[in-house]
Amino acid sequence: MPAEWTVAFLLGLLSSTHCLGMCGGIAGALTFSLSPEVRRQPRWLMAFNLAYNLGRITSYMVAGVLVAASAGWLMSLVGTPDRLVMGSLGMLFLMAVGLHIAGWFPRFSRIESLGRPLWRRLEPLGRRLLPVRRLTQAWGFGLVWGWLPCGLVYSALLYGMTTESALRGGLFMLFFGLGTLPMLFTVGVMASRVAATLRHPAIRRLAGLAIIALAPVPLLITQWEVS
Repeated sequence: MPAEWTVAFLLGLLSSTHCLGMCGGIAGALTFSLSPEVRRQPRWLMAFNLAYNLGRITSYMVAGVLVAASAGWLMSLVGTPDRLVMGSLGMLFLMAVGLHIAGWFPRFSRIESLGRPLWRRLEPLGRRLLPVRRLTQAWGFGLVWGWLPCGLVYSALLYGMTTESALRGGLFMLFFGLGTLPMLFTVGVMASRVAATLRHPAIRRLAGLAIIALAPVPLLITQWEVS
């Protein structure tokens, strides 16, 4: 399992340029929506941004538990599909994410439309928590934020399905979320000063290529477990 966690963390870390495109604007807007008193005190500014992100990661964990548990239940009913097949599908999906981040597969963004019906129901809940004045509100907004349609999150969840365990699925998504934390936390605290640099096409290409190189690793882990 530690190898799974490492892969999940690296996946989240390497995908930070995509996270900036999807969530960087949200992180910056949330920072500027805080009261001037909070923004002037670094420790409170960091506390609120941490609360936002912990809420987001909590939602990733919940999704990982639900997806992995559902997959395990279905497999017990209909017979277990070959985990290698599932792993191969996840690898191809993740390679598509890498190509998308690098700017070579823009149509991949269409897959994010799968989560839009759920997002339309959840988004109003997030609006009710604005303006954020307390840390509990920030965490609650993060919970909603975590369900924002994102192809990268979907690819991580697909890998989580292959674990066939609610606990392992939740832990996989926990470490994936922790991988995304450094960048989004930094952007939330420093706003656009970091985001502009990391959106540079060359950096996005390097990140995309790194994700493509990482894509086969979970499949190799699955092969080792099966054998």
